[in-house]
Amino acid sequence: MHADSHAHNHAHNHGHQHLGKARVLRVSLFLTLAYIVVLVVAGLKAHSLALMSEAGHNVSDFLALLLSLFAVYMETRPPSATKTFGYSRAGVVAAFVNSAALVLLAFYIFYESFARFHSPVHVRPGLMMVVAAAGVVMNGIIALLLWAGGRDLNLRSAFLHMFGDTLSTAAVIVGGWAIMLTGKYWIDSALSVGIGVLILWSSFGIIRETLNILLEGLPSGMEYEQIANAISRVQGVRAVHDLHVWSIGSQVHALSCHVIIPDIPPSESEQILRQVQESLRVEFRIEHTTMQFEHEVCNAANGCAITQPPK
Repeated sequence: MHADSHAHNHAHNHGHQHLGKARVLRVSLFLTLAYIVVLVVAGLKAHSLALMSEAGHNVSDFLALLLSLFAVYMETRPPSATKTFGYSRAGVVAAFVNSAALVLLAFYIFYESFARFHSPVHVRPGLMMVVAAAGVVMNGIIALLLWAGGRDLNLRSAFLHMFGDTLSTAAVIVGGWAIMLTGKYWIDSALSVGIGVLILWSSFGIIRETLNILLEGLPSGMEYEQIANAISRVQGVRAVHDLHVWSIGSQVHALSCHVIIPDIPPSESEQILRQVQESLRVEFRIEHTTMQFEHEVCNAANGCAITQPPK
């Protein structure tokens, strides 16, 4: 017997969330674009690589936010005959592409910074500090808006971008002040390296998590044995095997397994199914479940590789 739970009951609940995410991303896009223009103009006038690095970082953020907005739109599209799970993973793919692009940007900043260490360029620290102060305010506002997105991986990757921007822009203010005090122009290049390191650090976490989802890995924070034990604890369950747990999107988890139960009427096995589903929903937030009930142990040659020993 197969049972597929909660096929599309999330659509209504998540409708408002998608609208809210889209609004936050549109506001963030507008603010970021305006700040990019300011950074490029000021960076050229001040001859500051740190400001130009910030402009580059913000261009990547603009593209990241644009990609995130597109992903939010894709996620709202219903399942079809060819995309039976819908487009829940669009946000995960967007987060992966964003982070991979940021890694490339970080290495470009390193390249430019080391070139400037050998031949420092005179910068205008006063202008650097004024522009950076405006950036701290703007990036801080956007980061707070995105932070409200909570566990959504797509919004979290965008939030990490903006939070990193806020910190690195604050560092530009400190750097501008240090250049004014010491007259050492290499500080500008050192700041750029620091910004690059920050970009790398924020990107790798998202890349690791998105790859885990794309490779159908066990969702982070869950343990295979705990899930198997939770199913086995339900009265009437003799054993569980061929258990698979994965993420469809960043917050939507799915499970499939074979469950061995006594040879009982369907009306009784229905009660076992409901208890297993409730246990998985409460303990692990797993809503999409497909369970095959059996009263004999499967042949391992048929693909039932991972088993939980019978009680």
